[in-house]
Amino acid sequence: MDAIRLISGDEIPVLGLGTWNLRDEQCKTVVKIALELGYNHIDTAWMYANQKEIGEALQEVGAVREELFITSKIWHTHMKYDQVHSQCNECLEDLQTDYVDLLLIHHPGDGAVPMEETLSAFNEIHDAGRAKNIGISNFSIEQVDQAREISQAPIVTNQVEYHAHSQDEDLLQHCHALQIPLTAHRPLAVGEIVSDQVLGGIGNVHGKTAAQVALRWLVQKGLIVIPKASSDPHLRENFDLFDWELTPEEMETINNL
Repeated sequence: MDAIRLISGDEIPVLGLGTWNLRDEQCKTVVKIALELGYNHIDTAWMYANQKEIGEALQEVGAVREELFITSKIWHTHMKYDQVHSQCNECLEDLQTDYVDLLLIHHPGDGAVPMEETLSAFNEIHDAGRAKNIGISNFSIEQVDQAREISQAPIVTNQVEYHAHSQDEDLLQHCHALQIPLTAHRPLAVGEIVSDQVLGGIGNVHGKTAAQVALRWLVQKGLIVIPKASSDPHLRENFDLFDWELTPEEMETINNL
């Protein structure tokens, strides 16, 4: 599995399993299949209401914790100092782990709670070893800069919606200049990408699907991708990204979509 070295020095696998909207036994089944296929990066959140099932799946297959990269997120309704600590404790308990590899502010919220208060709790969680890395999600350029100025621990990623039909090159370049790679959630536009004729045409050249082209494009742009999949075939399809590449001309064509 290819990985990106974060500003903290840790490495994050460039492909992760997105688990939004996976629930109950289906969630457990998907996690187990993904681990068997070679996935070692799992992305979840308190708001997804599936961390208990993920924790159970990891225990049932005897996963080696040190070989996994687990991301969780604190929801924007819990940005106060005590709320951050409480929700983090709940995440760790449900996941049956002493730490997450990455803890994110899931959304900047409405500003009712000062970012200084929220990040104070995040920094304490980081310093205590309960989150090896901290980051942000759905933050604008201005909010990224604000978080960096406030936090003592490095902000290692900004997780945002990013795909061929929704590109924010300014945000991408700004974060990359700060050594903050973007993590693309909804990288397949909730399935919309699979019918894109331009991506499909490029895929035909490589013997790949439009979805694989969309993910490969993101990886070659230096993003981390966390596509959700709920079946064995789609998990396998998403995993097949690393032994081929798009040409510069193909990259530019997708950049201009």
